[in-house]
Amino acid sequence: MKNKELHQRILYPVTRVRCGSGGGSGVLVYSKPDPKTNKYINVVLTCQHVIADAIKLEDRWDTVLKREVKKDIMEEVAVEIFQYDDSTVVSSNSTQAQIIAYDEHHDLAALKLNNNHKMEDTASILPRDEIEDLRLFDPTWTSGCSLLHDPFANPGTLTYLRELIEQKSYIMTNASSVFGNSGGGLFHGDKGHLLGLTSRITSMQLGFGLDVMTWMGFSTHPERMYEFFDHQELQFLYNDNDTFDAGQKRREAKRKNAIKNFLMSGQDLGEDKEENTKEEALQSPPNEEHDPL
Repeated sequence: MKNKELHQRILYPVTRVRCGSGGGSGVLVYSKPDPKTNKYINVVLTCQHVIADAIKLEDRWDTVLKREVKKDIMEEVAVEIFQYDDSTVVSSNSTQAQIIAYDEHHDLAALKLNNNHKMEDTASILPRDEIEDLRLFDPTWTSGCSLLHDPFANPGTLTYLRELIEQKSYIMTNASSVFGNSGGGLFHGDKGHLLGLTSRITSMQLGFGLDVMTWMGFSTHPERMYEFFDHQELQFLYNDNDTFDAGQKRREAKRKNAIKNFLMSGQDLGEDKEENTKEEALQSPPNEEHDPL
């Protein structure tokens, strides 16, 4: 890709996400008009652990079920959108965003910006049928807000195609990343597609200190991104024939169907839980850890 295209596809879509006293990065992946209102719907992807403080599980009385059930109460988070004059940041505009979907297992979340203006630069997600074409030594870029700095990118290559950490698959690159990069993008260096979200980094305890290996970074495997999209009814993010409104209707239908099944079965209604057996990556030494960014 030429320099101008690198800017548009890898740098400009990256945002800074703030939640409570911390934060991380995000990637703008969707900006299209709502057919009903013509106002733009803008969606940012980030890591679930970046916005975890905005999600509270509380016991709330359900007037339909006539009992207390656990519900997730979600606060809004702040997303900073950057405007550029070529390579120079000329302004950053903060807007509130609603958490429309999240998954702790995949460590992914989708945020809908309250800003309903058209966003000029969005990241293109790697097509599903091109995942199998990824190869070691493919060029990559990580792009995010390291240590909550304004967005910047680091080059590298793919170094491992499927690393298992805590029973979840990641893709590894030697393109440097560090804390604050979480939720930022891992991009393919040739085509500019978003491969995944940077989410973990390798660290090792050496004596009383901690050595952070910035060249051993892990991003959400692209297959897991698609699993998240499909489970959360976010197919509109990659399917031009789908819409945000249609996805919301499917989510609501799922919710009503879950309540119906509960009423028919008489079983306890709680949050869906997945067993996450803690397991070190297969090729990691005992004292090596993979920390959230």
